[in-house]
Amino acid sequence: MQFVGPERAAPVYRDPVTGAEFPIDEPRWRSADGSPLMISRGSGIARDDIARTDRSLWRYRAALPVDVADPVSLGEGCTPLVARELAGGLAHCKLEWFSPTGSFKDRGASVMVSILREQGVASLIEDSSGNGGAAIAAYGAAAGMDVTVFAPASTSPAKLAQARAYGATIELVSGPREASQEAAIAAADSGPRYASHNWQALFLEGTKTLAYEIWEDLGFDAPDHVVVPVGAGSSLLGCALGFAELYRAGQIARMPSLHAAQPLNCSPIDAAFHGDADRPVAPTVAEGTAIRKPLRAAQILDAIRETGGCTIAIAEHEILAARTALAAQGWFVEPTSATAAAAFTHLRGRGTIQPGETAVVVLTGSGLKSSAA
Repeated sequence: MQFVGPERAAPVYRDPVTGAEFPIDEPRWRSADGSPLMISRGSGIARDDIARTDRSLWRYRAALPVDVADPVSLGEGCTPLVARELAGGLAHCKLEWFSPTGSFKDRGASVMVSILREQGVASLIEDSSGNGGAAIAAYGAAAGMDVTVFAPASTSPAKLAQARAYGATIELVSGPREASQEAAIAAADSGPRYASHNWQALFLEGTKTLAYEIWEDLGFDAPDHVVVPVGAGSSLLGCALGFAELYRAGQIARMPSLHAAQPLNCSPIDAAFHGDADRPVAPTVAEGTAIRKPLRAAQILDAIRETGGCTIAIAEHEILAARTALAAQGWFVEPTSATAAAAFTHLRGRGTIQPGETAVVVLTGSGLKSSAA
């Protein structure tokens, strides 16, 4: 399987399509022919390799491909894993909104910004309309780096307020979401400043710590299932990478099944998984997953299939109902997170997740991110 094959002795950037490789000590966000890169498979770590005195994701620094002497950290990681009865049964909920900027994207931002600064990059360009831009702006500020965030002109000012507060320059771009990405790439001039949370392979090295943390949370064991809301897919791919490293290192006996939750109104991964090429796209309250053409769609589908997972498309009324149900238990999450909770209910109802199996539901962001909804 792609995610559990042998690792390479020294880490490199690798094009998963052509197999082309590039040195990891030179900042790079795409291959020579313009394709997104991955980082060659790591060997994983054992429990004795955890820096237990470090209360952040940097406790797993031994699993990262680059040694960072002075990481940019705001205390990200070490988020709670809480067992709670959801509609359908018992779930272990990973509360990623405890991250410093309120979303799981702080994991990727911390690692990516730390390594880029170590490699001499002095300013950053990102394209985002929400959590990604806020995370890059925050960690860029902590690193003493100038940050420019390109966002669609239609973005609510409230969603950009957080990035502005960190001192980022906001460039609004007319047109669809893809137009702001194109403008950011043009401004970066193909150089290392482009710190896209979608393109940068280093970002995935940060999100893979989610897998290591779940492993430690569960007494150094893997869950049977992980349910993740998926837009660009960095949290699901991070889990695939992290658990694969633990499997290769002999620390877990099996890979958990990875399940992708998407809003039905914008569900390209679910459509591809089920061979529905003509599924229409419409606006959704789960804005964090509203990505029509995920850059790493092929890798996301591989991870789901190779781990025995599946995809779930959730109707708008179910997303809102799940958010209300979580709030009734004291958890205020953004609609994107509620999509994963609703997917868990479906998976239990179908028998995909059986009673007695351990299922982790990743709640990715705070409801304060989308309070207008």
